[in-house]
Amino acid sequence: MKLTVVGCSGSFPSAESACSSYLVEADGFRLLLDMGNGALGELQRHIGLYDLDAIFLSHLHADHCIDMCGYFVARYYRHDGGRADAIPVYAPEGAEQRLTTAYADTPSDKSMGEVFDFHTLKPGTFQIGPFTVRTEKVAHPVDTFGIRVEHGGRSLTYSGDTGVCDPLVDLAEGTDLFLCEAAFTHGKEDIPDLHLNGREAGAHAARAGVRRLVLTHIPPWTDAERNLADAREVYEGPAELAVPGAVYEL
Repeated sequence: MKLTVVGCSGSFPSAESACSSYLVEADGFRLLLDMGNGALGELQRHIGLYDLDAIFLSHLHADHCIDMCGYFVARYYRHDGGRADAIPVYAPEGAEQRLTTAYADTPSDKSMGEVFDFHTLKPGTFQIGPFTVRTEKVAHPVDTFGIRVEHGGRSLTYSGDTGVCDPLVDLAEGTDLFLCEAAFTHGKEDIPDLHLNGREAGAHAARAGVRRLVLTHIPPWTDAERNLADAREVYEGPAELAVPGAVYEL
């Protein structure tokens, strides 16, 4: 299983990174976790526009899904070869309506569904291609799902956006790589059920006994190195910051 960080900035793109987007590959199957602002352009550094096999959207905030509008254009109006077949999109309830509203001028209110085959997320375990995935609701103001992806005896867990919550610890238990948001700064922001800070991300990793922690979704105004130092104070395993283009072989 291979993980590529397409984009990892939180809230809005930074000068160095697009917003949240992570490519997971195994057995020739390509699953994209989120497609935030700027991700579609960066994705093309790694694969072709039509090489994705499925998409998972953790939630419907723009920094995790808005480039789906651009991807709609690429698939619906494809100039060479005709309209692309519908690709499975696993997303919270209301995703089709939200993206149609965001685009604002689709040919019809059904057009988005002609190139995206929407599947409504619920907590549970199911298959996406060769991957066994488990999803759990996490603590965020809108319906948001963390995801655990398993293949060949290895696993990675992606938090989505979340505040402190036990379901995330359960989801990440023993995972090989924990891709965890750390948008807030310890001692600065303290808003329940919104985001984790670096120390909280490290604490979740320690409780879950993960093998490796990668901090992500850090906004441009946040000191990423401080968040990493805070995480390392409570988590003793290997920990690092997500950077665009980073590749992890699991």
